[in-house]
Amino acid sequence: MPKEENGNKDVMNIEDYRLYCLSKKGVKESIPFPKLPNVLVFKVMGKMFTATDINTFESISIKCIPKTIEELRAKYPALEEPSYFSKKHWSSVIIDGSIDDKLLQEWLDISYNLVVANLTKKEKAKLEKNSLHP
Repeated sequence: MPKEENGNKDVMNIEDYRLYCLSKKGVKESIPFPKLPNVLVFKVMGKMFTATDINTFESISIKCIPKTIEELRAKYPALEEPSYFSKKHWSSVIIDGSIDDKLLQEWLDISYNLVVANLTKKEKAKLEKNSLHP
């Protein structure tokens, strides 16, 4: 599916989002919430780092650095408090074309890296081992 145009910026679509998330080490996708059958979740070593509604793709949820989250929300109106997650650690990013793909990917990287940083030594070792043997 081609990217949509919004002014001069490409707008990330769900296929780009999905492929970018799955390109990261140890990532698996699932629809884990029986009462929310449209919520697609991406996890690394069983720990969630991002999610979206597969029917609308109006926003994505990402994990954020707590000490910078308020500053980012003030700077980027598309970054909002999440509906279902801790507002101290998570943000909802509205996919409206105001945030370019490069920045969305940076935020997905941060979310992924925050989760990986909190893995146990055993989980990190397993992640590294699995990445060496695809």
